[in-house]
Amino acid sequence: MEHRVLSARTIVVWAVGLLLLAAGSVVLLLATLGSGAPEDGVRLDVIRTASSIVLGAGGAAALLLTARKQRYTELDLVQKDHDATERRVTELYGKAADQLGSDKAPVRLAGLYALERLGQGNPAHRQTIVNLLCAYLRMPFTPPPEIRLRVGPRDAVRFQEQEVRQTATGLLAGHLRPDRPDAFWSDIELDLSNATLVKLTLTHARVRQASFVGTTFVGPATFRGTEFTEQADFRETQFRGLADFRRVGFGSAVFRGARFSGEANFGVLTTASLAGAHAKVGDLRRKWPEGWVERPAEEGWAVLVHES
Repeated sequence: MEHRVLSARTIVVWAVGLLLLAAGSVVLLLATLGSGAPEDGVRLDVIRTASSIVLGAGGAAALLLTARKQRYTELDLVQKDHDATERRVTELYGKAADQLGSDKAPVRLAGLYALERLGQGNPAHRQTIVNLLCAYLRMPFTPPPEIRLRVGPRDAVRFQEQEVRQTATGLLAGHLRPDRPDAFWSDIELDLSNATLVKLTLTHARVRQASFVGTTFVGPATFRGTEFTEQADFRETQFRGLADFRRVGFGSAVFRGARFSGEANFGVLTTASLAGAHAKVGDLRRKWPEGWVERPAEEGWAVLVHES
């Protein structure tokens, strides 16, 4: 915050102005007495009146300066409070980010919840926190086997990491639902390109735009009832399980190069262009947007085309 200092020139101008006001008041009052020579008592009254005018003007100037000083004092206090809050937020953010880098799953979970609380209490930092969570989810990850029987220490570590990642996606999804006004984070952008997401559930959410370019969805990927107000980019995405897009609203959507290996359900209300997308051939239940059908393409895969 820039504070303008009262310059010496301004002080001199005010002093000269007050002197001119005094002289002008005397002259004006004497002129109103007429052409006759005023008596000494009258002259004294004139001087007293002029002095009162000058003192009043000086008092107004002093009051103005006091108000100005008070205003800058209050602004300075507000700025100091803001700076202290920003320092505290930065410290908490840095600590939580360090926790995400821990090799212990409970510490990483604590970092996730710390970031979530930080974003809930500081709306201006929500997109930054979402960016950090998305960056964490974009880090390479190999899902563990489906069955937890007879797994070794390495698989146990992967199970723990999967729990952390599913917690992260759950926290994100919980804050993107407009039907929960106390927890809703508005105008959020997601960048989960090239991530590996296990059993993603992003339902009844509202997202400004999202990138899932090159993302691999393991298990069901459920977007039912979600609205992407701008673009949702699913280019080169791999859907290895159910892809549920029922009642999804797209500002615009791109599925070029996407591959559906499992079931797919776009319902009867979702409108989307699937040009360039492929579906694995097999006895699988699929419901594409109106007008889109499968046509044989490369071995084991069908291409999605729109019937005119």
